[in-house]
Amino acid sequence: MSAITRESVPALVPMFRFQWEAAQECHVLLYPEGMVRLSSSAGEILKRVDGDRSVADIVADLKAAFPGADLEQDVLNFLDQARANGWIRA
Repeated sequence: MSAITRESVPALVPMFRFQWEAAQECHVLLYPEGMVRLSSSAGEILKRVDGDRSVADIVADLKAAFPGADLEQDVLNFLDQARANGWIRA
């Protein structure tokens, strides 16, 4: 499996549902066997993963939301890990 690149277009695997969980006070991924609690940065990335936007588009949107943050490599690393965990496809 090749690494995710700026041109990749990630999408959630259909068995997962991304949502804000008020009781947990964080974004989560729900799946039939349970739930994954996400860090705030993971939530910010995954809420932009829609199967239409490329990684470059996601990074640009995050840079607009968080000016001055150098985050491209962190986004790529997280998305590689999310794919390895089976949360996304790209």
